[in-house]
Amino acid sequence: MQPSRLTPATILLLATPPLLWAANAVLGRLLKDVASPLTLNFIRWVLAFVVLLPMAHGVLRRDHPMWRHWRRYSVLGLLGVGIYNAFQYLALQTSTPLNVTLVTSSAPFWMLLIGTLFFGQRATRFEIAGAVVSMLGVLLVLSQGDWRHLAALRLVPGDLYILLAVLAWSVYSWMLVGTTEPAGLRQDWSAFLMAQMVFGLGWSGLFAAGEWAAGAMYVHWSWWLAAALVFIAVGPAILAFRCWGAGAQRAGPKMAAFFLNLTPLFAALLSALFLGEMPHGYHGAAFALIVGGIVLSSRRTSVR
Repeated sequence: MQPSRLTPATILLLATPPLLWAANAVLGRLLKDVASPLTLNFIRWVLAFVVLLPMAHGVLRRDHPMWRHWRRYSVLGLLGVGIYNAFQYLALQTSTPLNVTLVTSSAPFWMLLIGTLFFGQRATRFEIAGAVVSMLGVLLVLSQGDWRHLAALRLVPGDLYILLAVLAWSVYSWMLVGTTEPAGLRQDWSAFLMAQMVFGLGWSGLFAAGEWAAGAMYVHWSWWLAAALVFIAVGPAILAFRCWGAGAQRAGPKMAAFFLNLTPLFAALLSALFLGEMPHGYHGAAFALIVGGIVLSSRRTSVR
């Protein structure tokens, strides 16, 4: 399947998940003392499963074509529903939403590397240049407009967790372009997501069980927690996965990865909106670099 030209519809599909995932990071940080990370992830996906069930209940039939490809969906569920989300909430226990989203923005580099090493893809000079330009934007945000701040940067365990999550997400995104499943299943986005979620629930439940067994589980129920769970189950889970899957299939995983660099910019804007932390001039400059990297890397796609 050849990636297509970037169109306004594809751009919208790929820009929506970073916005929702930035909101998810802010909420994950706010909820760190309200619900333990692995249990939070499990509850989130249980709710998402319930919401999606009316649209994709046919996947649960024993004769559904998905079951012939259960190994593939088990891996997709592990990488996308299990590891990525669980490790993100673990990261937010010790790291800030901005740090988490910034590390996530290293995805273009890992996507290019994994594609070259394991999926037989070769990066063009435009894609490499685009990755460098976009990462300069990320570093500009990280340095708060002063490059000397980078020398004082100190990583915490959460930064390692989110890096592992990004590696899992990179492999997941490459697997999305596979064509082993029946065309009908791929075209039905709700069934495609439900097929991953069936196995992802098992993985996230297993991780949560480990948290319970270790005595690290806690949930302090309130209307605030319930509202937050509904949002992260519907928005960053179902809607974002739907948009990301469709966008990655249209533009290709390498092109899609550059849009993840919008996440820290959205995180900064949401922090200004909800936490009163106003953006600075370097945020605008970083945004220009990140978008410039996206445009530069898309030249290979546009001249096919």
